[in-house]
Amino acid sequence: MSASGKTAEIVPAAHIHLDVLGGIAGDMFIAAMLDARPDLAGGTIAAMRVAGLPEDWTVRPEPVRDGGLVGSRMTIGPPGTGEAANEDDRHGRHYHYDQLTASLEKAPLAAPVRARALEILHLIAEAESQVHGVAIDRVALHEVGAMDSIADVVGAAHLIETLSPVSWSISPLPVGGGFIQTAHGRLPVPAPATQLLLQGFPFIDDGVHGERITPTGAAILRHLNPTLQWPAGAFEAAGTGHGFGTRKLPGLANMLRARCYRRCGDSAANTKVAVFEFVVDDQTPEDLAAGIDALRRQKGILEVLQIPAACKKGRMGHVLQVLASPEHEEQVAEACFRETTTIGLRHRLEDRVVLPRIERVGPDGIAVKTVKRPHGALTAKAAMEDIETHAEGYDDRQRLRRRTEAAALKENHDEGR
Repeated sequence: MSASGKTAEIVPAAHIHLDVLGGIAGDMFIAAMLDARPDLAGGTIAAMRVAGLPEDWTVRPEPVRDGGLVGSRMTIGPPGTGEAANEDDRHGRHYHYDQLTASLEKAPLAAPVRARALEILHLIAEAESQVHGVAIDRVALHEVGAMDSIADVVGAAHLIETLSPVSWSISPLPVGGGFIQTAHGRLPVPAPATQLLLQGFPFIDDGVHGERITPTGAAILRHLNPTLQWPAGAFEAAGTGHGFGTRKLPGLANMLRARCYRRCGDSAANTKVAVFEFVVDDQTPEDLAAGIDALRRQKGILEVLQIPAACKKGRMGHVLQVLASPEHEEQVAEACFRETTTIGLRHRLEDRVVLPRIERVGPDGIAVKTVKRPHGALTAKAAMEDIETHAEGYDDRQRLRRRTEAAALKENHDEGR
């Protein structure tokens, strides 16, 4: 069950709408999503812990009531942490961007989750770099660099990756007002980095002052790249989550609401996928392998397939097929030209049907994906790149894989009772 008492069940969504009522911060985003999808709590909390939190810290969603509504609030902090602990004074803390990225690189996270976390952190550092006029590798992150805020970034990254593929939309954002005290002194609301991150987003003034959107919340929105428009087709409601912040707002619940929808009548999600195809016959195999690895790390790319082919003039080459999210078509095309020797691409949009899935990260740092098959059957697949770092030899790898997958299926069964 969720912190607010909802029954845990797998409710795959094709679209999620965020109502930014009170505002949005990293912990509010996590709380809202876990309130809507309590079955994802175990994997999300595990990912947040391996991001560097001390073992004795509390990391859990707590039930809360605000403005007559019930939902969840994330508690992250030392033993005995209460509601006020997430509002501690972080102004004396001093973390550099390169230190934080090095820490995330070492953390035993699933590769897609790490990539999303690093991008969210990079968005924040890039904005701070522009605001303060310093090189990005010299950016010192204070409030955002706090240990619990880094856990927020990782938790959000884990949820976004686990919920994918899904489209996102938002309501207009509350602009807030007044001033906040930061490590750089007294600054206007929205904070300069937040304002920079949210260029192009719609805002409204609802008359309630204060910091309504934190830099972490702004970076998550920028990473999601949501729209104001509803996707085409008919949808049915598939769950709602209320994520509360720690501050009290006058006459308004400090809440982020997540509304989940699935397409009507579908047991699997119908989406679109961008397909790029091109031939490479003049690039050395080892350099092409490096380019393909770089493509797989590119945001928006879902998979890269390499097919041997006999090309013109008797040359042996490869047909590369790149599957990507449609909203990243331009960036993916640029990456294909950058990482390979091709001088031309073919691309098209295709229908894609995907089964509901949950990705968890166990205590040993091994990611495992659980998929709900038609008629309710569940299957699990552990990430081989994680297995390789924890086992030696074929027999050891197989034993660890079977144990990890069996544990994931049992955890999913226990949570779904």
